[in-house]
Amino acid sequence: MSEYILEMNHISKSFPGVKALEDVSLKVRPGSVHALVGENGAGKSTLMKCLFGIYIKDEGDVIFNGQKVEIANTRQALDMGISMIHQEQHPIRYRPVMENIWLGRFPKSGPIVSTKAMVRKTKELFQEINLDVNPEALAVTLSPSNLQLVEIAKAVSYNSKLIIMDEPTSSLTDNETEHLFSIMRHLQEKGCAIIYISHKMEEILKISDEVTVMRDGKYIGSWPSSQMTTDKMIQMMVGRELTNRFPPKNSVPGNKVVFRVNDLCSAEARSFQHVSFELHKGEILGLGGLVGAQRTELVESIFGLRGIASGEIYKNGHKIEIKSVQDAKRNGLALLTEERRASGVYAHLSVLDNTVIASQKKFAKSGLLNDSKRYKAAESISKTLNVKTPNLDTEMENLSGGNQQKVLIARWLLTDPDILILDEPTRGIDVGAKYEIYTIMLDLIKSGKSIIMISSEMPELLGMADRVMVMCEGRVTGILNREDADQVSVMRLATQYRN
Repeated sequence: MSEYILEMNHISKSFPGVKALEDVSLKVRPGSVHALVGENGAGKSTLMKCLFGIYIKDEGDVIFNGQKVEIANTRQALDMGISMIHQEQHPIRYRPVMENIWLGRFPKSGPIVSTKAMVRKTKELFQEINLDVNPEALAVTLSPSNLQLVEIAKAVSYNSKLIIMDEPTSSLTDNETEHLFSIMRHLQEKGCAIIYISHKMEEILKISDEVTVMRDGKYIGSWPSSQMTTDKMIQMMVGRELTNRFPPKNSVPGNKVVFRVNDLCSAEARSFQHVSFELHKGEILGLGGLVGAQRTELVESIFGLRGIASGEIYKNGHKIEIKSVQDAKRNGLALLTEERRASGVYAHLSVLDNTVIASQKKFAKSGLLNDSKRYKAAESISKTLNVKTPNLDTEMENLSGGNQQKVLIARWLLTDPDILILDEPTRGIDVGAKYEIYTIMLDLIKSGKSIIMISSEMPELLGMADRVMVMCEGRVTGILNREDADQVSVMRLATQYRN
């Protein structure tokens, strides 16, 4: 009999234009907690989705419980004894907690669902893991942390031999995290193996038996946790060399502070708190951090998309109020959103419409749009940014990801902003298009504009930013000058959790 409950051998997985996994292997012992670590985009979640049947692997073998298996869907994985707690929660909000747990396998009395049996089974399950939640409460009434613990209870309810936990503590307090650890130890005693994905180094060293490191979709190695330290794990995670993937940076930021945020606190619970920073004229300020750092929430609040509880924002030394996107635009701000397809591109509209949509008022007179002016403006900015499109009437969905991103940058440049906030500006685009985006960014700061750039790609952060502000769990943990910023120092600050 094999000493492993799970063996994933030489797994590869590609998506259009991207090799997400290349020859990755993972071996997990029964009754162990096996940590899977790596930077954002290292391939951890993709590997687990291949195991859980969300994705179908292209190459490689999976051996589970001594048998070679092909897992075509999540139902098959669950029936086999593999369950997964996902990073993002998707409860059926207006149904009871117990229905969320037993969905698809409701206890029945004959052909009829037995509510009484469901309540009893849910109470027994919650008692086993010491969870104090009313089974009949609507999911929408639960806090994010209790919803997370309910998801953990649901995974336990399958009597799984292997549970995948993807960032399970991202919405948990320290006490709740300790509660989770006690549940994990209980599962281990029952012989259940756990694959644990987390960016929190201290947690990994505390709870895991073994650690596997991934980088850029590849397997780096596996070690007993007793042989690892935080610094060693970080070194393994970020060990790639930086190459000349960036245009030469010839401009130096000025001393003038064009934008200042003072002690900004989110109106949302468990979001960013007490954030302060300055942005200089002609500067690229990089925002680094890991999952749950609240970087996107911060910039969306600055841009008027989310509420601010307290704090002050200054532009060129004058206090400004931003309560809406219109306020932000009026004050010379622009925001390129993180999810291009979800909140940026109008896929079935033309390149022309996508380019001018944020500045329509410029091209209107007496309520009528001047198509000639719209076309000339879009044509000029598209040529400046080298947007490759057959013509401006082409639908956006027919452009490559890189050209779509350039259209979105063009859209905001037509509003004539002083400050551009770029959230993951090169996500999902190829290396050549990235270089073009970087060139555009450098041209913009050379012309006197300033940029706040969120990036989860460490080489991009270090290669483009003049300074790097690092966040962890909604707090600023440090601001590094370009000459002081390296992969290890940024990662150390990104995992520096504060109470």
